[in-house]
Amino acid sequence: MTRISWLSLAGALAAVAASAQHASAQDGGVVVLPDINITTDAPTPAPPVAVPASDAGVAGSPFNFTQDLTPSNNTRIDAKEIARTGSPAAADTLQRLVPGVDIQGPTGNMLSPDVVFRGFVSSPVQGTPQGLAVYQNGVRVNEAFGDTMNWDMLPTFAIYSMDMISNNPAFGLNALGGAVNIKMKDGFNTQGGRVEFSGGSYGRVQGGVDYGKQVGDFAFYGALEGVHDEGYREFGASTIRRFYGDLGYRANGNEVHLTAGLSDNLFGASGSAPVQLLQQDWSNVYTTPQTIHTQIGQIALSGNFSLSPTWSLTANSYVRRYVEHIVDGNPTNVQPCDDPTQLCFNDTTTPANGLNGQQLPNTFPPGAVLGEIDRSSILTTSAGTSAQLSNTDTLFGFKNHVTFGASFDYGSTNYSATAELGTVAPNYVVLGSGTYLGPSGNPVSDGPVNVVSLNRYLGIYALDALDLTDKLTLSAGARFNLASISLFDQLGGNATGNSEYTHVNPVVGLTYKITPDLLVYGSFAESNRAPTPLELGCANPQQPCILASFLVADPPLQQVIAQTFEAGFRGQQVLANDLGALGWKAGVYRTLSTNDILNIPDPFQQGFGYFANVGDTLRQGFEAQLNYRKGPFTIRATYAYIDATFRNYLTLGSNSPSADANGNIFVVPGDQLPLIPRQHGKVSLDWDIDSKTRVGADILVVGPQRFVGDESNQQPLLPGYATVSLNGAYKVTHDLEVFAIANNILNHRYYTYGTYFDTTALFQAFTNPQSVVPAQPLSVYAGLRYTF
Repeated sequence: MTRISWLSLAGALAAVAASAQHASAQDGGVVVLPDINITTDAPTPAPPVAVPASDAGVAGSPFNFTQDLTPSNNTRIDAKEIARTGSPAAADTLQRLVPGVDIQGPTGNMLSPDVVFRGFVSSPVQGTPQGLAVYQNGVRVNEAFGDTMNWDMLPTFAIYSMDMISNNPAFGLNALGGAVNIKMKDGFNTQGGRVEFSGGSYGRVQGGVDYGKQVGDFAFYGALEGVHDEGYREFGASTIRRFYGDLGYRANGNEVHLTAGLSDNLFGASGSAPVQLLQQDWSNVYTTPQTIHTQIGQIALSGNFSLSPTWSLTANSYVRRYVEHIVDGNPTNVQPCDDPTQLCFNDTTTPANGLNGQQLPNTFPPGAVLGEIDRSSILTTSAGTSAQLSNTDTLFGFKNHVTFGASFDYGSTNYSATAELGTVAPNYVVLGSGTYLGPSGNPVSDGPVNVVSLNRYLGIYALDALDLTDKLTLSAGARFNLASISLFDQLGGNATGNSEYTHVNPVVGLTYKITPDLLVYGSFAESNRAPTPLELGCANPQQPCILASFLVADPPLQQVIAQTFEAGFRGQQVLANDLGALGWKAGVYRTLSTNDILNIPDPFQQGFGYFANVGDTLRQGFEAQLNYRKGPFTIRATYAYIDATFRNYLTLGSNSPSADANGNIFVVPGDQLPLIPRQHGKVSLDWDIDSKTRVGADILVVGPQRFVGDESNQQPLLPGYATVSLNGAYKVTHDLEVFAIANNILNHRYYTYGTYFDTTALFQAFTNPQSVVPAQPLSVYAGLRYTF
């Protein structure tokens, strides 16, 4: 198995990449670009997008909603809230606190989930059309080949803050629905250390340690985490190992940081299973092995330099190595021919060929149920450079903040895949035979793959925030994106090709302070997404490929353009008579995506499919958030409604029961997009009983949603669900704390993902074609936390 050469990373630092900022001159800065702020822990002229420009809010209020002058609805999460969640997955905190965020589990392992915001997805699964950009300390961490995001790589100990930001072109490619901006801890903003150990349900054991210290002008920080979980389903064991470190220097208004991150994670990905199989046992799986092994290493060098009282320069460089190995047991389209001594593909006459191109003999026992083990590997090296220049001079007598910048990112990927034939045991374990499938099908749609892809992304941007009055701020700017993608088929197939995409994305917005306690905003923003190398290599409906495994053809796909309008209010108020304080937000948005890309299954070849532009899709909705605090009590409540629909008449392949004899369903404008629940509701309660004891509760309500494959909206919905979780902590001493977390305390049985499968593919024991991912039952964890 390929392993990362960590030492080789140290000599590979490549050039310079910077995040950019966009600030209101009046309030010290409101940023709309990825943060690489490397100053102090207090908000500064270069904080993340949703951070207020200063810590000052309304006198006596614990909230500072009206200090955020960005003309959009953004949400910030700090390190204390992440620690309170107690989960090794940062995505759990996003779901708990951000309006409209849902997490889903297509792999069947919630330690490596999909994050969905406003109907756009950030997923670790190859082949998922992505719609969110993710930045860590100003470095874009979506992987080059499929734009995937490995949420499991993030050590939760080391996260200083996370910001969920709506559509903004400043974040470059793929920020259709928005971006997640993650700032990590360093030795300047984190002093002292923490050691934590916990364990509980399903064999989970996890531990971590972090420590930060400043010595004169220098500072260092490090965090190390480990998790092992046996999983609540068969073959679902996972092991997570990750590290983050930071070395910093600060003097005379300038600052430089060298950071390193490593992760080595192995997941048992149980996947979806037939509903009828789960009714027999909630832990059952359908076809295995299913494992995902990822290794990631990154080194980054960042700097923030004060050139004058009004001019500043920021820069950020990185080099990144990403390795992924996937093993996936599946049904197969190989079967005995009319001549039972030979094997055929997809019917009883088309030969199934071996690696030598010759038809395979049938060496399997009579009556054996055939399957295949699909293996794929990705090896990516990426690097980037960008720089940004900012000025805070006045313009025509108005306070102004302008930013100019450029960025370049490069990625080189080697992608390979094989299919080993085997037999399926009664427990749905696929047993390999050592016989590998060669190019098969007419046209060829299966066989080994070895493809090299090159990504080159260039961005040039200019942004400005102008205080027209002491209450009114105008924000405007634009970013030019160039994406060049090349595929080189190393086996002489037809996956070779070149594609280039350009687009200019504008942004304009206004914020107006009606009173010091109430702000109104409105904005328009545009962003684009170029198809990924994986999508370009699997875009021919005449030659479907095993999704996320095999590339066979590359007809052109168009880029996706998303236009977002949003408007809303933010407010805060200290209540009279010592009744506490309120902070609230409410807003509406409308995002129209043209040439949206969808993953379409082939109805006649189980597990095969292709990517296609499917016209326009519309995501529009309403979001609200209410925070209340009085003394030791804090309540957070959010609600989100989203209407996500197709806007064109479409004929799509599907394996749903609604498909006609040709395997097609017919979509009409107004049909709902799959896996986007219309309603989310969240309530979080905290009570600090005394200086030693705290307790809390979280309630999550998610509405029903459409199955993948039911784009025509003719089948029953995947049911909604509600969960209740509890948490608490007690300080034994000033430095030692015991804590406990109980998730899903009502032990509600629900599903986090739904699709359809071929009921005749294996033992023909099923009559219901629904295939779902079951949620984790009641789980209890407890541990110790020591700070020093």
